[in-house]
Order: sequence, then C-alpha cells, then structure tokens
Amino acid sequence: MFTWKKWGKIFSPGEQHGREWMNEFAQAPATLLFDDFVRVYFSCRPKADAKGQYVSYSAFLDLDRRDLRKVVNISQNPILPLGPLGAFDEFGIYPVSVARDGDEVRAYYAGWTRCESVPFNVAIGCAVSRDNGETFTKLGAGPVIGYSPNEPFVMSGPKIRRFNGKWYLWYIAGRKWKMVDGRAEPVYKIRMATSDDGTTWRKEDRDLIESRIEEDEAQASPDVFHANGKYHMFFCYRYSAGYRGKTFGYRIGYAYSEDLLHWVRDDSKAGIDVSDTGWDSEMVSYPHVFEVDGNTYMAYLGNGVGREGFGLALLDGRLE
Repeated sequence: MFTWKKWGKIFSPGEQHGREWMNEFAQAPATLLFDDFVRVYFSCRPKADAKGQYVSYSAFLDLDRRDLRKVVNISQNPILPLGPLGAFDEFGIYPVSVARDGDEVRAYYAGWTRCESVPFNVAIGCAVSRDNGETFTKLGAGPVIGYSPNEPFVMSGPKIRRFNGKWYLWYIAGRKWKMVDGRAEPVYKIRMATSDDGTTWRKEDRDLIESRIEEDEAQASPDVFHANGKYHMFFCYRYSAGYRGKTFGYRIGYAYSEDLLHWVRDDSKAGIDVSDTGWDSEMVSYPHVFEVDGNTYMAYLGNGVGREGFGLALLDGRLE
C-alpha cells in the first residue's frame, strides 16, 4: 500500500484573482516542469449564465519548485479560446494534459458541446504551444480523437504520455447514458490509443480497467507513469447514481501493468481517501502523479469535483 501525506488545498478559484472566467472550479490538474517552477494546468468556469449553464476554460498557475505550496504566477488569460458556433469545443475546454515535444508543448484537451436529449457530448482535440506553454494554437477546428462505432459519445479525460518513442493517450469513452431521477447521467470507462506522430491515433478499442463497485461504475482521469520496472495508473471512479455526495462520490483507485494493455486493479494500494472534515471530506478525484527533485506528488480534487480547488499530497516512500 502506498502512503500519501496530504498537504491540503493549494489553490482556490474565485473573484480574488480578478479573472471573471476563473470564478469557480480548478479541475483536473496537470503539470509541466521548469527549472524554477512547476506549471499546473487546470480547468475553471465563470459564473453560470441566466439559464444556469456553464462554460469551461483552461488556464495555468506556477508553483515555486522549492516550495510547491507557494503560487508564484497565475495566467492572465485562458490558454485556448472556446470553439466557434457549432464546433465540438464551443462550450468548454476541459480537461487538458500536456507534454513536451522538442521545442514545442503539446496539449490534448476535451472539447464540450451542449445537446438536447443529454446534457453534453465531448471529443478530444489537440493544440501546440511554441512559447513554453503560455499560449496554444489548435491543430484545427475538429478533434483528433472523436466518436466511432464502439465509442459513440463522451470521449474525454485525455492523459498524454510518451514511452520508448511512442505516444500514448489514455482517455475515457462513454458506454451508456442512464436516466437517474429524470436526469441523464453518463457511464464511461478507461481506454487507450497509440500514435507515432501524436496526431494520427490507433485506438485499442477495449476497456482497460475492470469495474469493481458496480457494472455501471464510471472511471476517469487515468494517470500513467513508469517506475521500478512496471507501469502504474492512478485513476478515479464513482457510482452511476447519487455520486455528487460522499456515499457514492468519487474515490481514487490504482492499477499496475507490465505492458500497458493488461492491468491489475488493486484499489487497496491507492493509499489516499477522503478526510474526516474539510475540503476533501466528501470525495477525492482526478489524480495526477508527478516527480520533482526526487519526491513524488499527487495533485487531486476534493469536494464537488474541484469546485473549491485542488490539493497536493506527498508520497511517503517510493512506488514499488
């Protein structure tokens, strides 16, 4: 079992930052390392409109590399604009995952659009930065990974990695919509695609992680890295109904693999759960694990799936 020492909440969105588009949420943290700081990308929202509907933007903040509790910079603007009328990302860019590619930084993001019979649909886009991840330019108006016969909706949660010269993209794919108390709720599972160039992708077309708490368990945020001879994945999961509270809300799970295709799930090793009180007392979700100067950290969300911000935890020991 891994043991994580929680450092508490690191960043809270809100009016105090003077950015109307960063009023609520700091979701799905993802890091990019620099010499003096660690850049954390996250997704946020302005206040809801008159109909109670949101849009989502993505931004970043920089943490002092010598003290990750200290925020030293917050982006002045979103890293990407919302898409034009009718585009797949017209109403949201959330979440974002980044990776260096030579002198460029690639960002893979989920683009959101609104629907009639269900609340939304999602596909995965790509953008490139040539200014060290300050701003990004979309590769085009459409997604790089969209719907297909076996993945018909909700293509979201991209996590980009590069192992042995090949690009790997973990993501979630919708399996069904369920009506719960008159509201359509999505069920999604973790999947993977590979690419030689980061643009043209081959889907593995299979669920990677077995369901544990129920058949319609929803899984998200598959964060994969290699350590001590095997691949590790931290992810989050929830029940298909009633998941906005503590009892059936998100928890963080764990799996390991030797070949990236076949995974052994063992949530008992995850080593992090809800707190007794406070900002993460109802749920923990959207883990992102990263290493800085010999220490391993997890950035994660608390109550309300990041409505109040994100926190950090430090691994006590090492990944085995």
